[in-house]
Amino acid sequence: MSHRKISNVMSTDVATVRKETPFKDIVRVLAQRDVSAVPVIDTEGHVLGVVSQADLLVKQGTQEPDWARSPMTWWRRRRNARRAGATTAADLMTTPAITVTASATVVHAARELTRHNVKRLPVVDDGKLVGIVSRKDLLTVFLRKDEDIREDIVHNVFEFGLGMPVSPAVLTVTVHDGKVTLEGQIEQKSQLDLVEQMTRHIDGVVDVTMKMTYRRDDTHDARVPPPMGVDITHEPWR
Repeated sequence: MSHRKISNVMSTDVATVRKETPFKDIVRVLAQRDVSAVPVIDTEGHVLGVVSQADLLVKQGTQEPDWARSPMTWWRRRRNARRAGATTAADLMTTPAITVTASATVVHAARELTRHNVKRLPVVDDGKLVGIVSRKDLLTVFLRKDEDIREDIVHNVFEFGLGMPVSPAVLTVTVHDGKVTLEGQIEQKSQLDLVEQMTRHIDGVVDVTMKMTYRRDDTHDARVPPPMGVDITHEPWR
């Protein structure tokens, strides 16, 4: 299924620092650019790591003793003590950086942000920084116009996916604020789940209401072939 690429939503004006950037200069960059983290790059633009507000707060957090005695606290205290003495980005940064490419989909980036519990990802091309994408950027897919979402559903789900031309006499696709309502009739009952799944994979879809019927119940057939063999995880067109 077609998804927007990171190149469509990323920011190309990226605040960065170098390995030798001092602690206070990093704090200043974060404050001036109103961001929570910055990539650390070398002279050729390769991403070496990321310094976040959390990395910088370690220094302040170690100014009072932590008397907890659990093994995890002991390990964290040793780690933080080392980082609390750091004065440059090279010693403060988290490495390796979690990155994505500009050709990756917004779905992939969202999964990476969730998996690693980070707020933004550097975007790279051959290891070199070309942009940055944040949670806010990824949410812009939900700002797609309803008519664009509808066109995507008509083309990708019905015309391409099911080989079924859409006409008001047979099928109605309605989109309001990203909420999709599908009404009409398709050939086989087994296609209903596929239609719903494919529609939910369209960028910008918030919810799907199925009001569709079918001409034939094929779910009790000895062998029900998958409709059209559509792979909803890959981009089939354009």
